Amino acid sequence: MNSGLIGKIDKAKRYAQERGRMHVKGLKVDFQGENDSHEVALEGGQWRCTCDFFDGWGACAHTMALERVLDGMIPSSAITPMLAHAS
Repeated sequence: MNSGLIGKIDKAKRYAQERGRMHVKGLKVDFQGENDSHEVALEGGQWRCTCDFFDGWGACAHTMALERVLDGMIPSSAITPMLAHAS
């Protein structure tokens, strides 16, 4: 394998562990829930989800799961207040 490529792979592994380097500004995800598929998006620091629960609460299991996956990489405006203190 090319030594330059090996160096890039090593750097990618290090970057993946340093979440603070990454700042997600926008994202669209097809999320397979237990009952149905939903489209979840992060736009302008705000979540959007096509599930019924999100319409009433402005948050849902899908958005909160993505907040956990993207911990440290999304703007504070996208963090559900109840998750800010939950582990």
